[in-house]
Amino acid sequence: MHVSASTVSLTVSDVHASRDFFVTHLGYEVAMADDGFCSLTRKDAGVDLVLLRKGTEVLPAEQRDREAGGLILAFTVTDLHAEETRLRAADAPITMPLREEPWGERLFQMTDPNGVVVQLVEWAAPDHPEDQDRDRDRDLAARVVTPSAENVTVSPNATMTGLASPSRGSAELSTWTVTMEAGATGPEHSISREQVWTVTAGVLEVTCDGRGQQVSAGQTLILPADRTRRIHAHEQVQAHVSMRSDGVASVPGTEGSRELPWAR
Repeated sequence: MHVSASTVSLTVSDVHASRDFFVTHLGYEVAMADDGFCSLTRKDAGVDLVLLRKGTEVLPAEQRDREAGGLILAFTVTDLHAEETRLRAADAPITMPLREEPWGERLFQMTDPNGVVVQLVEWAAPDHPEDQDRDRDRDLAARVVTPSAENVTVSPNATMTGLASPSRGSAELSTWTVTMEAGATGPEHSISREQVWTVTAGVLEVTCDGRGQQVSAGQTLILPADRTRRIHAHEQVQAHVSMRSDGVASVPGTEGSRELPWAR
């Protein structure tokens, strides 16, 4: 068998939304298009894409209502950090922040408007023995993180100061401090990972799945993953928060998720 070309066909609800995503953020070009159909190509991608509208009669009857799910489109690229920087500047929907796996794979993910997951990957070059020794010594060494102005994020309701995170030497966890002024109330949202809040000053009122409770200085609150919560400060509050570094936030009534910049 000789394979002359490769194409992935994706059934989606909104062909135009996925087309715009791949053209805008990933440099694909429209090769052919019609009502409910679009063919995309990129010379260096190794695979072309076909987008078909859900329910189209082009598909066999048993496939018409299926949508792309459980599928990850992975593209190996060069200079992954530059690609992440470019896509963030373009407000691309990055749903899994840049991370590096122990086996040398660096990757991050985006999700298009129809839920298609796109993963950009870069493989670390094999280390020389002396590099491996140096990396092993570095990994075994304790690290001290000093907060700086560039790690501070100010929102209308709180100020977050990033401490440990993957970009600052942590392999698994992110930690940060939160300061809220008296009367401030954060937006209703959920987080994909468990969070642990230790209040160091003041009193927080936390509503989780409709149930409210107060957390005072010296107490620790454990917030389960994927539960809707809202946080209110009765008085000026300071707290220390920790979670797995890949946690992302979602807002009820909106699509997609967003990462926490102070946890990157």
